[in-house]
Amino acid sequence: MTITDSTGPTESTDNTGSTGSIDSIASAQHLTHIAEPPGVAPGRGYTNVVTGTGRLVVVSGQVALDEHRELVGAGDPGAQARQVFENLRRCLAAAGAGFQDVVKLTYFVTDMAHLPAVRAARDAVMDAARLPASSAVQVSALFMPELLLEVEAFALVPEGATPEDQDAPPA
Repeated sequence: MTITDSTGPTESTDNTGSTGSIDSIASAQHLTHIAEPPGVAPGRGYTNVVTGTGRLVVVSGQVALDEHRELVGAGDPGAQARQVFENLRRCLAAAGAGFQDVVKLTYFVTDMAHLPAVRAARDAVMDAARLPASSAVQVSALFMPELLLEVEAFALVPEGATPEDQDAPPA
């Protein structure tokens, strides 16, 4: 398998002696993204495995409520997804983390048809080459009937990282 990091691609083999694609592993400073583990189909829009070292940050499921607890984007999955990712950004920042530190996202949607809007909001704030591991679950309802989605996040922050090292707010 080939590992890609800041120094460029280096080739290695898995335990079967076969080589993987150049995109199968991407490495950040404290995280390694393994898109195609040997014998596993590559993910579409996510990474199969993310591993790393650092301080764990767990963000509870975020919904499309603003800081005044007002619903943003009634009936609009795109608007709700953008608010959810803004809430995630704020929660991560409060813990000294950023989107580049996220290793796992779990999406809870009331309709799988909302996933393209969720992915578009995610892609606006995350590096497409280093997407986190992800799961999507359709649920019959969330705690407010107007809510269309909820997203929770797990992140690993490198030891010694400062808030200045993290994501700036989206433009």
